[in-house]
Amino acid sequence: MSIRLLPTNLINQIAAGEVVERPASVVKELAENAVDAGATRIDISLRDGGRSLILVEDDGSGMSPEELLLAVERHATSKLPDDDLVHIHHFGFRGEALPAIGAVGRLTITSRRRGSDQAWSLLVDGGGKAKPEPAAHAGGTRVELRDLFYAVPARLKFLKTPRSETNAVEEVVSRLAMAHPAIGFTLRDEDRTLLRLPAAAADLLADPAAARLQRLSAIMGRDFGDNALVLDAMRENVRLTGYAGLPTLNRATASHQYLFVNGRPVKDRLLIGAIRGAYQDFLARDRHPLVALFVDLPPEDVDVNVHPAKAEVRFRDAALVRGLIVTAIRHALAQAGHQASTTVAAQTLNAFQTPFYETASQQNLAYAGAQLSSAPAPAWQGSGWQSGQHVDRSLINRALAGFAPLAPEFDRPSARVEAVEGMTGADGMPPGEARPGPAYPLGVARAQLHETYIIAQTADGLVIVDQHAAHERLVYERMKQALASQGVARQALLIPEVVELEQAAAGRLLTRAEELAELGLVIEAFGPGTVVVREQPAMLGQSDIQGLVRDLADELAELGEAPSLKEKLEEICGTMACHGSVRAGRRLNAVEMDALLRQMEATPHSGQCNHGRPTYVELKLADIERLFGRR
Repeated sequence: MSIRLLPTNLINQIAAGEVVERPASVVKELAENAVDAGATRIDISLRDGGRSLILVEDDGSGMSPEELLLAVERHATSKLPDDDLVHIHHFGFRGEALPAIGAVGRLTITSRRRGSDQAWSLLVDGGGKAKPEPAAHAGGTRVELRDLFYAVPARLKFLKTPRSETNAVEEVVSRLAMAHPAIGFTLRDEDRTLLRLPAAAADLLADPAAARLQRLSAIMGRDFGDNALVLDAMRENVRLTGYAGLPTLNRATASHQYLFVNGRPVKDRLLIGAIRGAYQDFLARDRHPLVALFVDLPPEDVDVNVHPAKAEVRFRDAALVRGLIVTAIRHALAQAGHQASTTVAAQTLNAFQTPFYETASQQNLAYAGAQLSSAPAPAWQGSGWQSGQHVDRSLINRALAGFAPLAPEFDRPSARVEAVEGMTGADGMPPGEARPGPAYPLGVARAQLHETYIIAQTADGLVIVDQHAAHERLVYERMKQALASQGVARQALLIPEVVELEQAAAGRLLTRAEELAELGLVIEAFGPGTVVVREQPAMLGQSDIQGLVRDLADELAELGEAPSLKEKLEEICGTMACHGSVRAGRRLNAVEMDALLRQMEATPHSGQCNHGRPTYVELKLADIERLFGRR
């Protein structure tokens, strides 16, 4: 069989397999072309999830008829004027998208060069090009793709449902819109408008951070805008900006983590790993924060030409970028202090307010009526009551049953009580003398509920604190500070632990013995395939040394580093903090409760426990009034 050159249309179809995977890929390429063309408005329309029609219109610089012909040729581009593949300042630069798209569908491009009085149209059908013809068009470029993959019908069976394909397109457009608040975006599917994102006003664009947050809030939701921490950090030539959500605002998946490098949306494992590392102390492993990070650095320090769809990048100094992300997010979280997300209050109110569904079955209605009729009429069931909702009285009754007012002996100014061990900051002021105000953001303790929750009055509402979760975080933060300042304390084993391993596994451990010693684990060789543990981190206590050493050996084989020991130390810190904290069910006096509140205010991250759950709930007076139908 002889070697031969493939036909041009077949070459384009092969290239399309890398560039055009689905309708979202087409929209990505065309929308990025519009951004590169200087558009201030990009309108996208779909039909049948993009299978039947993809239409992208912009008001960019447009093209002449000669440029139209070149644009659909392979490797023809205006974005590498100096043939420099290092200093890339545009989204596209390979010149593959349009010819690849035209090879698998019916492509029509209509464009009018800025400053010209004539528009031109070009048809590419399954790779076959017609000649440019005069057309009517106001300005910019209109790209219309019909019957995607009709030229390669085998590819059609790999497409998902129209809804799934539309969702993928919406994700692509949203990511691009986040990075360009000065451009207006609309996305329509059939008769539905999925996205309508107007360009930021000129006065807002004068403050790029505010314009970006407005666009992020429009896409990620108002909750993100209300609970996002500003990031702005610089290290050498790398700048990180963006927003990181509070740990108590989290999701079950990482789908709300958006990453951009020089304005380009990317999905990079290095950056995702950096986010996970930054939130490591604040979220459970199955919960994920909401973030939008923008990394800007010189083009020569990042390679964007490593993936066919340009979805991944490679940094010249990956450790620098990762360290910058981790440090900036942790600094922002520390600056937030005891702050928890505003969604906590909304979730609390929803727990007390249950909707009254008119579509409920007659049996459920009868049961509800019987329960209400057997109870005395509540005082609030009058003109102030809002129809359509009711307060779940069983919740209130259970709360009132467990309400424990402060013990009488603690009401006396002369009472002498000790604060909780390990806590400082109690002013000793008895109830009735302390006044909530700006100096006490978490208020002044008024009562303890079920010997588990502290009720505090603030200047404009109340705070409910989970005493165990709050003190656990305080102890945990103190232990972390001790580790950072004094190092890992080691404890010699009275009887050294001998661990038998495979010879290769033992060798991996011994080559990293010095690093392990810095973490508190001292090992030595003890014959072929065997190591002996002389010292262990003191905080591990009575731990499973055999299992720990074997897990380290296995992970060194996969990762080439020893993260397990670090994770074990953090887990043990959390466990020790848990056992050394005020337990649920312990009765606290006024000074003890106020001491806990004051230290929460002074301790970073005290708004959430080690798993991202809130340590306190704050309800404003307006929230409480709505709960009782007074507003």
